[in-house]
Amino acid sequence: MTYTSYLYFFGFAIVVYLVYLACPMKQKWKVLFAGSCLFSMILDGFLAVCLLVTSLAAFFCGKQLTKLQDKFNAAKKGLSKDEKKQLKAEITKKKKAVVAAGTIISLGSLIVLKYTSFFLGLFNSVSEIFGGIQLPLLYYALPLGISYYTLQAIGYVVDTYRGKYRAETNAAKLILFVSFFPQMTEGPIGRYDKLMPQLVEGHRYSNENFTSGVTLIFWGLFKKLVISDRASYMVSEVFGNYTKYGSIVVFVATVMYTIQLYTDFSGCIDIMSGTARVFGIKLESNFRQPFFSKSVGEFWRRWHITLGTWFKDYVFYPVSLSSPFMKLSKASAGHMSKFMASIVPSACALFVVWLGTGLWHGASMKYVIYGLYYFLIMLLGTIFEPAFVKMSAKLNINRKGKTMSTLAVLRTMLLVNIGMTMFRADGIGEYGAVISRIFQPINIYDITSGTLFALGTDRHDFLVIVIGVAIMYLVAIMKEKGKDILTLVSTGRIYIKWPVMMGLIVAVLVFGAYGPGYGVVENIYAQF
Repeated sequence: MTYTSYLYFFGFAIVVYLVYLACPMKQKWKVLFAGSCLFSMILDGFLAVCLLVTSLAAFFCGKQLTKLQDKFNAAKKGLSKDEKKQLKAEITKKKKAVVAAGTIISLGSLIVLKYTSFFLGLFNSVSEIFGGIQLPLLYYALPLGISYYTLQAIGYVVDTYRGKYRAETNAAKLILFVSFFPQMTEGPIGRYDKLMPQLVEGHRYSNENFTSGVTLIFWGLFKKLVISDRASYMVSEVFGNYTKYGSIVVFVATVMYTIQLYTDFSGCIDIMSGTARVFGIKLESNFRQPFFSKSVGEFWRRWHITLGTWFKDYVFYPVSLSSPFMKLSKASAGHMSKFMASIVPSACALFVVWLGTGLWHGASMKYVIYGLYYFLIMLLGTIFEPAFVKMSAKLNINRKGKTMSTLAVLRTMLLVNIGMTMFRADGIGEYGAVISRIFQPINIYDITSGTLFALGTDRHDFLVIVIGVAIMYLVAIMKEKGKDILTLVSTGRIYIKWPVMMGLIVAVLVFGAYGPGYGVVENIYAQF
């Protein structure tokens, strides 16, 4: 979404909110349902059709799963232990078939629309080696947010299968859960048991919800328009002409891109979460100060949290605890050390998770490499952790001390920056060229000549970015210490609340990178 898109979005949200307030409590969810359906149709008619198919598939699968479970509960009374076991096996087999059908329908549309050209390209590459046929690549229009709502629908079906909750009996309510308009474009990925009750119970006007929601919206706009969109000009200039610049400039551009990516994505999440908060609905947290992480694994527990937990719950645990992988664990125990044998199943499951995470981000080999990069970093960290512990003990190094903790954070930042750069590069070749450029001899002229201030951003733009990042960092430090400034502001006294809110609004209006002299900058994560 661009700044003009946000204006339309806020206009739409205000109309929906006013109607929402005017309706009786029991009818409020219908306003959200109608608003979400209308929003998807305004965005793209094809999106509305895909949403409907995915939602109805999840709805009917959920109903069938609950029906099968009820059938088992009713039939098992009076049966012997063996008869119950046999009946349970039959019901479980049918339930798995239902889950498979729901997953195929939901995931099938995503695969066809997003990955057809990718898999055809792989086939052509292999076929070319053996002198085989070449198939034409097929490209489809990708509905906005398909990667998010597809996972949300699959999670609902799987949780119903697991007996976490009974299936929804109202199709409109489930469609609302899948298509709730604030989380349509970039998530966060919601869970039925946490989000659905908030959507249907109805909420009266709350000064606290309104204030905290508006504060969060403008905090998101501050990150998106003041920092991210302004940083994009320098990033675009350097990545588009990286052969012209020395190591320092290219390195600063890669760091700037990581900042751009974070402020773009977290800013949009804040905007949408703030919008939902005004309605009295609290979306899942998607970020938790990721740049304070001391390891790459910790970073990914703090970054895009809802995607990470989705893969953990619906991919990692099912794969690692599956029968083939349990057998692999037992087989490994006889051929390697106990420590390595314990790692093998989780390493295999982690490989599947990161391969899936890479492909989720995009239908390209660079995203596959991106996922496998983080898999390798995390696997090596796990393997060598015992050695690091022993070495630290021998050298009497306190790994939890301030110095080592700071070094761990800096190391994590460097590794993450190397990985995130792959997002911006046009392909693996360009990525390698950009990274190798960083390790060229330092040219002191890059520092003294003021080159950094002539890369699509002048000195004033650069200063705004630095101050904006510093403010964001201070807020993150306070939150890391358990003091959420935004919450304190929204719930604080009026002489604290309004000056801070007005300061945010003025900063966005005055320093936002929009209007004459600035181009259109689309949200980065909306493409995924």
